Amino acid sequence: MNKPNVLVFSGYGLNSEEETAFGFEWAGAKADIVHINDLIDGRVDLSDYQILSFPGGFSYGDDTGSGNAYANKVRNHLWELLQTFIAEDKLVIGICNGCQIVANLGLVPAFTKQYGERNVALTNNNSARFVTRWTDLKVTAETPWLAGLKELSLPIAHGEGKFFASEDDLKKLKKNKQIALQYTKGSLSKHLSLPANPNGSIADIAGIIDESGKILALMPHPERGMFFHQLPHWTFLKEQYIRKGSILPKVGSGLQLFRNAVKYFS
Repeated sequence: MNKPNVLVFSGYGLNSEEETAFGFEWAGAKADIVHINDLIDGRVDLSDYQILSFPGGFSYGDDTGSGNAYANKVRNHLWELLQTFIAEDKLVIGICNGCQIVANLGLVPAFTKQYGERNVALTNNNSARFVTRWTDLKVTAETPWLAGLKELSLPIAHGEGKFFASEDDLKKLKKNKQIALQYTKGSLSKHLSLPANPNGSIADIAGIIDESGKILALMPHPERGMFFHQLPHWTFLKEQYIRKGSILPKVGSGLQLFRNAVKYFS
């Protein structure tokens, strides 16, 4: 099987590129961390890649709104190349700050394929604080990224992760089945005395897709939930496995997103 090539954006405050690239590499892809200026200057050709990833971080310090300045740099310098990329049978993912970038670019939800039109926003958490914790998620849409998954547990780390959309656009998201992930009270949450929805997102939204399902934007971090021992209650689970005489798992549910992306091109 030929390994799909993955481009992981970097630069200007994005800070999760190495973990994200590692996830793709571990899943069987070939990942390159590329500074946005190298794309703008033509040192790297976007057409050489099958998967595009906007990782987490705090691009431009989020000074003009989370992901906004980075999205503007992409729009001003790479929009035509990006349009060509998404028109082909390729995949795009935006994680946390990358989710905010993708949303600001209008790559999701992109109703009727109107890419570039912004329909959703990521606003301040209800707590008005930066929140870092684990969450349970349920899969509520069909997308190559989440194939074979019904529920998963992933960590979040954001201050502006509250999904917001107008009443009409929320109806469209539901009708088109573009809400990909929702916060839920799952197997992990029962060990935590915390609300299932960590930020007040409308309709408990944690991630959405475009109409093709090939572009996923999510606030939780799959690259930070790839190992079993990253789970906050892994020592408790470890004792259960030992007492049952079962083999300890090595991976967490976050790895499956990267595996699914690689499998899509197999």
